[in-house]
Amino acid sequence: MAVKAEKIIRYDQDAKTRIATITFDRPEYLNAPTIAARQRYADLLHRASLDDKVKVVVIRGAGDNLGSGADLEEFMRAKDSPDPGPLLAEFRVGPDEITYPPKGSFRHGASVGQWYANPNSGIRGLQDFKKISILEVKGYCYGWHFYQAADADLVIASDDALFGHPSFRYYGWGPRMWWWAQTMGIRKFQEMVYTGRAFTAAEMYDCNFLNSVVPRAKLEAEVAKYALACARNRPTDTVFMQKTFFEIMKQFQGEYMGSVLSGFFESAGGAVRADADDFSLDTAIDRGLGDAVNDNDRKFPPEWRLSKKARPPKDAKRKKKP
Repeated sequence: MAVKAEKIIRYDQDAKTRIATITFDRPEYLNAPTIAARQRYADLLHRASLDDKVKVVVIRGAGDNLGSGADLEEFMRAKDSPDPGPLLAEFRVGPDEITYPPKGSFRHGASVGQWYANPNSGIRGLQDFKKISILEVKGYCYGWHFYQAADADLVIASDDALFGHPSFRYYGWGPRMWWWAQTMGIRKFQEMVYTGRAFTAAEMYDCNFLNSVVPRAKLEAEVAKYALACARNRPTDTVFMQKTFFEIMKQFQGEYMGSVLSGFFESAGGAVRADADDFSLDTAIDRGLGDAVNDNDRKFPPEWRLSKKARPPKDAKRKKKP
């Protein structure tokens, strides 16, 4: 698992510029990290935060997308397994070390929800990161990858990027809801939650969620410009102080409290009574998650669909004759 995690989450470091790069490299699965890969990501951030040879970390995805979220099928298999070992691996605990709360108890699911508020889970590690983080976004930025967009210091996107969380359409909650509302503005974030739709890079820039939006061909150069400027600016000690200032400000605004609250409500989701025509995650897993998601996506206006293929062409309006 460790070898696979190292391939999924690559780490490179430039000693001259003091810029490190974390690359999500699983493009055949839209860069979905496994449990072990998320843990490696958390560990890399922890080490880079301490490493005096690192001042800036750039986070990007291999292929056409940043990523469409964590490996949901792996997590569901671990959660539903009669053997607690796979789920305990989520908590970095061996299968014979503890007795996990049984199914049917509130703690069976709630423990996971609260764990996602912990930086060691690989969910919100960027919040505790004491260096400068820059997220490079292209294509999909959904789910777990959208968490990173909320928590990074700077977010640079290509003009074809899409932002959102499939959970808003298929479950209703996400661990970073409070902070998304803070960073996007509550009015637009409510629209994302209630409609379940993805937002374009232009929309997210208008929300003040993004620092810069450029054509895909110019994305890496734009990110390099920002990274080098940050690396050449004030000393790393000053950056640490600046990060502490912003961390205090974020906690005054309730960042961590929001993560704990989101975990609690997500844990209580099993008590929600479904409407007659509701999408069922359990049924979707049984019949094939991809097909079920695509079928559900067709119920919504084309420009509000999560799939890039199901959305109208970017320049469709330009092609229409006046």
